[in-house]
Amino acid sequence: MAAVSTVLFVAAVVIAVPLTPGWDRVQRSFFDPDKFREVFPKMLGPFWYDVQIFLWCAPLILIVGLLISFARGVRSPALYPVKLLATLYVDIVRGVPVLLWITLIGFGVPALFQTRDWYGRLIVWGSVALVMTYSAYVSEVFRAGIESIHESQRAGARSLGLTNNQTMRHIVLPQAIRRVVPPLMNDLVSLQKDVALISILGPVEALRRAGIETARDFNYTPYIAAAVLFLCVSIPLTRITDHLLARERRQMTGTSVR
Repeated sequence: MAAVSTVLFVAAVVIAVPLTPGWDRVQRSFFDPDKFREVFPKMLGPFWYDVQIFLWCAPLILIVGLLISFARGVRSPALYPVKLLATLYVDIVRGVPVLLWITLIGFGVPALFQTRDWYGRLIVWGSVALVMTYSAYVSEVFRAGIESIHESQRAGARSLGLTNNQTMRHIVLPQAIRRVVPPLMNDLVSLQKDVALISILGPVEALRRAGIETARDFNYTPYIAAAVLFLCVSIPLTRITDHLLARERRQMTGTSVR
């Protein structure tokens, strides 16, 4: 039944869309096969630039996010200022759009240093803006995982003589990280797409290259080529996330699939 309904839906879309009045113009402007073949090789290099930014931002985001979650979860009254600062950081950073943070940091911070090397500075501070914003979101994911561990786990560890740090490192954190892997993967999928926002600072990555190619003849097919490249990365990441969610669900419900 699922296969039949899917085939019927796809057939209806394939038949109905070309019958719309503006399809010919849309096809020429967005789905020109000749233009696609022309620009697609030119998009590979700039897209690899996006991938590189993602690869060095993702580990930093995980590390900074985990540290912030630790700061928000401190229980000692003497460390309350640390908890307060971490809370304010998360609230402020998450309350401002990512694009605005990239603009403010990418253009504002390099202006403090009088240098001609603007291109390299913009790349660095654009990456800093991504790390800063996504670490706030990731910290909440880590914090939710840590707080999901039942208090009896901590009590049992303390009864065995473990310190607070040992309890967190050996008991709480391994369980918490295992639970939050799927939502963390969702954040990484979003990061992989939001890397293109750095293009507003000027670097010629995939989105900016598509804009340059489009400006030559006002054909928007290069944007489709850029979208295909991003899908080649985001779809496998999404499928991995679904697999991890299904595995976590099986483990939590005590069922197994042979």
